[in-house]
Amino acid sequence: MSGNDDADDAADRFQTRAIHAGQAPDSETGALMTPIFANSTYVQDGPGDHRGYEYSRTGNPTRTDLEANLASLEGGEHGRAFASGMAAINTVLNLLAAGDHVVAGDDVYGGTHRIFTQVYEDYDIDFDFVDTTDHDAVREAMGEATELLWVETPTNPLLNVNDIGALADIAHEHDALCAVDNTFATPYLQRPLEFGADIVSHSLTKYLGGHSDLVAGALITDDDDLDEQFGFYQNSVGATPSPFDCFLVLRGTKTLGVRMDRHCETAMELAAWLADHEHVSQVHYPGLESHPDHELAAAQMDGFGGMVSFELDATLEAASAFVEETDVFTLAESLGGVESLIEQPAAMTHAAIPKAEREAAGLTDGLIRASIGVEHVDDLKADLQQAIEAALQ
Repeated sequence: MSGNDDADDAADRFQTRAIHAGQAPDSETGALMTPIFANSTYVQDGPGDHRGYEYSRTGNPTRTDLEANLASLEGGEHGRAFASGMAAINTVLNLLAAGDHVVAGDDVYGGTHRIFTQVYEDYDIDFDFVDTTDHDAVREAMGEATELLWVETPTNPLLNVNDIGALADIAHEHDALCAVDNTFATPYLQRPLEFGADIVSHSLTKYLGGHSDLVAGALITDDDDLDEQFGFYQNSVGATPSPFDCFLVLRGTKTLGVRMDRHCETAMELAAWLADHEHVSQVHYPGLESHPDHELAAAQMDGFGGMVSFELDATLEAASAFVEETDVFTLAESLGGVESLIEQPAAMTHAAIPKAEREAAGLTDGLIRASIGVEHVDDLKADLQQAIEAALQ
């Protein structure tokens, strides 16, 4: 897309890059979509004389196109794709050594908390979990051994919004890296590198894939040295996505913008409806003016996202009964697909976090997390209402 200024401007717009960046019709066949290169190995013209690819763990043309696409969407120089979001997070942790220290948010995804505390603490890496919206608490937690500040925004599942620029500055004041899990927002709504983050992490399983039919992850950075290290661990550890999964993510990124517009619109209406419901004590959604981080979200994000969390005036058992009663909402872990999902963090995604620690972070037994799909909002309201009536009245 070149030849005049208008075309160049169009190529810079997110929706256009989502469809075209990193991809071109296949030079051999003219195939419009990136082919699925289902190869394990590639012919060499002589020993060590290959044509850019030698073994698919090291590099694969379908993965190359995906990585270039993701880097473009995040406004980064480099992208690396992995077999899962957790494989991407693990690769960031591979940068650390025994004796290093990490500061992380106190309401991070349960799988992130698990790999920090149940895997890497065994390698003599220390972790402190703090309220990352409290910058004084973050500064107090940072120390000489701190090498990484791990940030989610919006957080999972309380949807707190963190000031990426301020946290990146704190990390850099201590010569630490700032990594941001951007899964909930997606690059359509928020691009952490623009605010000073060093690393952006994604579970591609979620919004970027968008159809609940794949598992993959990614890391994006502007730093050449970091990318080289990510590439080393990507190849050495081997947690790389299949060509088919890369193809599916590329299919998903093409519609990311239109899907996120619908997710955001419906989530906003549903959050406002829940905020007025007699059986709901609190709604966590950055789009509501009542949200403590609403102004920051409005300044830092291009929309408020498709995730809504809310608290029922209910016991663990009653809240469990509620999520079991939904029909349009599917009771399932994960998020970001076109279908609406609902789950109970205390019993599902965050069950690995000790109860006392979970409740101290605000993850109550009655907390419900909903991934708002693209169904009609009135059907979603009706489904929640009938589930409340069945379980709580």
